[in-house]
Amino acid sequence: MDLQDRKEITENISYLLHEQDIPKLKNIIVDTHPADLADIIRDMDDDERNEMFKLLDPETASEVMLEFDDVTREDLIKDLETSRLSEIVNEMDSDDATDVIATLPEPVANTVLSQIDTEDRVEVEKLLVHEEDTAGGIMALETVTVFDDQTVDDAIQVIRQKSQEIEHVYQVYAIDREGRLVGIVPLKKLILSSPETLIRDVMQRDVISVTAEKDQEYVANLVSKYDLLTVPVVDAHNRLVGRITIDDVVDVLQEEANEDIRRMAGISSEEALQETSSFRLSRNRLPWLFIAFVGELVSAFIMSRFNASLQQIITLSFFVPVIMAMGGNSGIQASTIVVRSIAMDEGGASNRWDMLYREFRVALINGLTFATLIFAIIYFWLHQPLFGLVVSFALMFVIVFSVVVGTIIPVVLHRMKFDPAIATGPFITTSNDVFGLLIYFSMAAAYLKWLQ
Repeated sequence: MDLQDRKEITENISYLLHEQDIPKLKNIIVDTHPADLADIIRDMDDDERNEMFKLLDPETASEVMLEFDDVTREDLIKDLETSRLSEIVNEMDSDDATDVIATLPEPVANTVLSQIDTEDRVEVEKLLVHEEDTAGGIMALETVTVFDDQTVDDAIQVIRQKSQEIEHVYQVYAIDREGRLVGIVPLKKLILSSPETLIRDVMQRDVISVTAEKDQEYVANLVSKYDLLTVPVVDAHNRLVGRITIDDVVDVLQEEANEDIRRMAGISSEEALQETSSFRLSRNRLPWLFIAFVGELVSAFIMSRFNASLQQIITLSFFVPVIMAMGGNSGIQASTIVVRSIAMDEGGASNRWDMLYREFRVALINGLTFATLIFAIIYFWLHQPLFGLVVSFALMFVIVFSVVVGTIIPVVLHRMKFDPAIATGPFITTSNDVFGLLIYFSMAAAYLKWLQ
């Protein structure tokens, strides 16, 4: 659904809500995908949002709630009665139900848990003990498992029995009589195999699994690397405890990307949700801003040392913004590539050196390109070819220097156990300003001295 269609449907729903035309509203709900419903409801004001959400049956409401962003979901939950919330949570898979309950205040969470089915409550309580950003925190306990000495027909019967409990079945997990994971059987292989065939004869024994303590980003990288649809989660004895599906991994990738973007801006996830005080937000940002502040003071000192040069040729100051901006942008481009590589765990030490060499070559090409361009501009604008050479060489050196720094600093910070996503930006901008000015004014001073 595109933006225009969504806007039109939202306006129609607002009109029908005002007219209290419930039958037509329910027809729209039935014909609209839960993800689109979530977008429509999010665009409404608070009163219409709550009124529209009340019209959803528990199953549809659970699907729509999972499509909301965190802020919208929390705002909506605040206005829901615990009985209604319990009905909705009861329709969710164990991992989704756990995510919702984990965000509730403890008294409300306990009330909701007491009102859902006993089996679901036990599953949620098992998952709540895991850290949110781990494999255990995103896994679901619902699995299709068979013993390796059972037949293909037995596995198909298990799938039929669990069809209501598990929405998507990609493969069946084979376990031994002690519950240890010994293989997987893709759904396609089950369909194509003879019903009497033993599971151990058709299963894939080379199983990629994770423990519940593994970081969710590690799981996402594993899925991306091996093109997996699900990842089984096992305990220390290789006993199957749950599974992570591709939809959960997609959510993790989006969450990690958003987190990296926030960190590169020096913003925490709490700040993005507007849940912390101004003093706490200031405390999160101040250390890195202080680093930049000190660096800029050094830049000011460098400029003051070249004050005489600026008085002798005011045109030097014309190109300071160009030098600073080109250096900063080049450094940020290089650092973004490296930070992403570190986050995705791409390659090892040798890959870092290859990346540095590649970025150095790119910087040389870009530096030469813009050096030629700035020389031509100065030559035809100011008619000072020698001064144009000084500025062009300074620009090339600053671009190369910024790219090298932008490539090395994230690696160094990662080695020092700092998060490169949040700390790289201030280091790059500060070092670029300090050394960029130093390079530019040093070359300009040498040029002016030569003229004298």
